[in-house]
Amino acid sequence: MAVQQPPWSLPSRKAQEPTLKIYNSLTRTKTEFVPINGRHVKWYNCGPTVYDASHMGHARNYVTQDILRRIMTDYFRYDVHFVMNITDIDDKIILRARHNHLISNFRSGTSSLTPQLIEKVRSAWTSYVQSKVAKGLSDSDRPSAGSEQDQWPKLVERFQDREWRQQGLQRDEKFEMHFNASNATFNALVQADEQLKSGKTGVENAHALIDVAKDVLALVLDKELGSTVSDHTIFRSLAAYWEDEFFKDMRRLRVRDPDTLTRVTEYVPEIVSFVEGIVKNGYGYEVDGSVYFDTRAFDKADNHSYAKLEPWSKGNRELLEEGEGALSVTTGRRSSADFALWKASKPGEPSWPSPWGPGRPGWHIECSVMASAIFGDNMDIHSGGIDLAFPHHDNEMAQSEAYHNCSAWVNYFIHTGHLHIEGLKMSKSLKNFITIDEILQKYTARQLRLAFLTQLWNSKVDFSESLMTGEVRGIEIAFNNFFTNVKALVSQAEAEGPQLDAKNRFQQPERELTDSFHASQAAFRAALCDSFNTPEAINILRELVSKTNVYIKAPGGNLEIGLVQRVARWVGDILRMFGLGEGETQEIGWGQERSADEGSVNREEILMPYLRTLSSFRDGVRKLAIAKGDNALKDILALSDKLRDVDLVPLGVALDDQEGMLARASTRLRGMSDNLLIAAPNPVLRYWLPFLSTPATSPSGFSFPPEELIKAREEKRALAEAKAARKAAAVEAERQKRLAALEKGRIPPQELFRPPNVPEGTYSSWDENGIPLTDGEGKELSKSAGKKLQKEWALQKKRHDEFLEWQKQQQQQQQQQGQQ
Repeated sequence: MAVQQPPWSLPSRKAQEPTLKIYNSLTRTKTEFVPINGRHVKWYNCGPTVYDASHMGHARNYVTQDILRRIMTDYFRYDVHFVMNITDIDDKIILRARHNHLISNFRSGTSSLTPQLIEKVRSAWTSYVQSKVAKGLSDSDRPSAGSEQDQWPKLVERFQDREWRQQGLQRDEKFEMHFNASNATFNALVQADEQLKSGKTGVENAHALIDVAKDVLALVLDKELGSTVSDHTIFRSLAAYWEDEFFKDMRRLRVRDPDTLTRVTEYVPEIVSFVEGIVKNGYGYEVDGSVYFDTRAFDKADNHSYAKLEPWSKGNRELLEEGEGALSVTTGRRSSADFALWKASKPGEPSWPSPWGPGRPGWHIECSVMASAIFGDNMDIHSGGIDLAFPHHDNEMAQSEAYHNCSAWVNYFIHTGHLHIEGLKMSKSLKNFITIDEILQKYTARQLRLAFLTQLWNSKVDFSESLMTGEVRGIEIAFNNFFTNVKALVSQAEAEGPQLDAKNRFQQPERELTDSFHASQAAFRAALCDSFNTPEAINILRELVSKTNVYIKAPGGNLEIGLVQRVARWVGDILRMFGLGEGETQEIGWGQERSADEGSVNREEILMPYLRTLSSFRDGVRKLAIAKGDNALKDILALSDKLRDVDLVPLGVALDDQEGMLARASTRLRGMSDNLLIAAPNPVLRYWLPFLSTPATSPSGFSFPPEELIKAREEKRALAEAKAARKAAAVEAERQKRLAALEKGRIPPQELFRPPNVPEGTYSSWDENGIPLTDGEGKELSKSAGKKLQKEWALQKKRHDEFLEWQKQQQQQQQQQGQQ
């Protein structure tokens, strides 16, 4: 009989693999993610309208989308095709380009400060006050025609009243912006009048007035000359400039470039064909050279529904008008909800040929056409900011489904939440924003990314100083310390060689850490499967780091270095997956945080041998200092000689002794060790770079950039102050709680149930202690009511006794202070 293998059974699964679920704006719930074509994911992301500098709102949206994209590609290993558009022609771009062009021409044509120039600016200012500022003023505050200049100082005074200002903002959200522009121009006019009187009429004075008044002056110039601007390059050059600046900012934030980038101006023929298809299918109509989408016809059709994302916003006139743009002409539409697919161009606007005459694309149609050109009649994911949900994304879906005759153009819509700065919503149109360039002068790209990772991607983010100096800085320091400690352990282990002792290997602490490691990996996956819950994912990493730190610091030694390395490498891999560092490196840590012009140089890899040597030297100095032995000074000098003669020579570093140099350096190293070697790897490299790049021949060889040390000191001080403030607040809260409790005892128990402490007529008789016997009508109180009152009376007596004792102590303290 032939020998056969024994039967084998399929293992039974003890735990189910978590399923990726995404919060889908189309359902307002977390729904299982099911891509149509295997692991291939078609993803379209709404890009920027490029007419100004990118700001923190852009950072919130595009960094967050980049994090989600990285999770999908680098963690879940989906094959994502990521497409993003650039809106390089629309009403905002046309107006901004036209205004810039007209102001530039006006400025270059002005050679001196003249009465005519001042009068032109004053006339523009008067018009601006009546057309813009007046929208936020009450009837009683609104200046009558001709009295604007006389009334303005009074309005400026009233503007200082916050409540008055808020009332203006309720009438018009742009009130503060318009008022500030008007006030700046008013002050510039006052100054110009004085300059004219004193004969200061040079070109620099004229240009200074124009520069301050440009927002006010541009409206008048556009009204007079806007129709004469016809050169397409004027509009294209503005968009091209700001597109280039946008991508520079994105790369500084380490946002990956899209796989495919589309621009509206490159798809105009396809847009015309797409609009023709919508009209042919019965969902579009032409009016005076413009084509509109028929929302009612679409909504009534089988298998179609208008405004899937926000059906409650269908009649929101403000949102609908904002979606159409400032230059749109909407007369002749069948419904106020109908939106432009194609706009007939007016003089001063760029135009392209079409069956309906010269015109340009509507805003919403662009994404439908470009996404359809790449993906066809369906995509897996469409993303953008929550402010685009209605009408932009709802209109996109309607016109796309009308063209393709399909019921679902997008399967999953994901919208990132708003960004608020210190509680106030950012808005470029209100000139209330912080540019990305400004914020990167204060915080690193890593810190900004950490700030967004600590918030749910679809929730509102309140960006604040306390968030950055508190939670974000705390997370960064925790990971920095962890990686530094692990590197030191690994370096020490490599120097000592393998220490194999079978009886000491994989004891209970190792088993516990191993179990925690595997549990953390499972919990991390579950968190990301739960609609990319990055705050929970970061907390899981922090808890694993904390447990590993406990293991490292446990008494008894015998650490399993390989286990610690595996944990550290996995944590580092995850942080790089989130985009917090760059490069596929085998080194433990975040990876690199390189600037765009550094190429592929791995600074950590180059400098790590030097850091290991210095770390070992620092550890030796610390041990000798802690031991406080009789020969500590001699031993430190011996370590210094070893550093000079043995450790640094193979690294190509030569040190020459000068009197006291190494001793002072040793002391300085020891004193700075906590600041240097627990800091982030890259800051450490920056601190040591001057020393490593130039052989030291004097103490100056150990120079460190003062601004870095000052920054570290201030951050440490800020953390300490924040901690002290929290402690003081807790003490004060406890004191207030104590005072509130004592205040309750101010009433003697005998008076507790008598007026005015109870309403008149509540009770009609009391015993000798003041406990009620009968109610207001003279009826004897029930037994249970009597017991309840006795209980309250006993509690009040205790409170009153404590109050009297406290009052006595206060009087004694006052007497002692008076005697002193």
